[in-house]
Amino acid sequence: MPAPTNMLKQRFQAGDTTFGCWLSFAEAGPTEVMGTAGFDWLVIDGEHAPNDVRSIRDQLVALQASPSPAIVRVPVGEPWIIKQVLDIGVQSVLVPMIESGEQAAQMVRACTYPPTGMRGVGATSTRSSRFSTIEDYVHTADDQIALILQVENRAGIAALDDILAVDGVDCVFIGPADLAADMGHRGNPGHPDVHGTIVETLGRIAAAGKVPGILSLSEDVIESYVEAGARFVAVAIDVITLSRAAQATARRWIKPA
Repeated sequence: MPAPTNMLKQRFQAGDTTFGCWLSFAEAGPTEVMGTAGFDWLVIDGEHAPNDVRSIRDQLVALQASPSPAIVRVPVGEPWIIKQVLDIGVQSVLVPMIESGEQAAQMVRACTYPPTGMRGVGATSTRSSRFSTIEDYVHTADDQIALILQVENRAGIAALDDILAVDGVDCVFIGPADLAADMGHRGNPGHPDVHGTIVETLGRIAAAGKVPGILSLSEDVIESYVEAGARFVAVAIDVITLSRAAQATARRWIKPA
């Protein structure tokens, strides 16, 4: 039996535009609820949310019945953490702060088994192989891993051509908040200079044959990014969705004294 088909990677290859949501509660319960919402995919955030490998595993279990594929954003681009999340069953990995082609190539190697990569061959007792019930896992896993690299500062933009030239990278995702801060517009990803850079970069990613990715919570901005070529688009964050809905309900029923 081969490794499970990565439905997100399949949609990348089909040229689909997909829309997803960030998960920041770091708890299985809210994640299971979000798994019923109908998003094309869900990102379990290990960079800014209070997640560890155990909480990520619990959320993967919570999403097992969901039609929304799970992606995990690791906290840093280090092979050891990528190895851990792959072994708990992750098939789509998002790596933040990529700044060079060399770093991108290292992330590809971290996601693949030897002799081409450096992933440790220890799947026998892991959730990724369903505890050895997927007998051909180590022979077929590499083809089902989707690697998404996050470019989010001026160094990454400057090295974009080198990053895009790396085989094995499926998607390049622009981090608008960090990019804005690095360009001198902290807290203002909508600044014309930042927006212009993002739009141009999305086009360069698409022209290189990679999937362009971006996040925005503004409908108008999302539409402009899609027009620029974005095909992997985060349109919601679970914590913000709950907060805004709760505040709107409170304003509806609780009148000022």
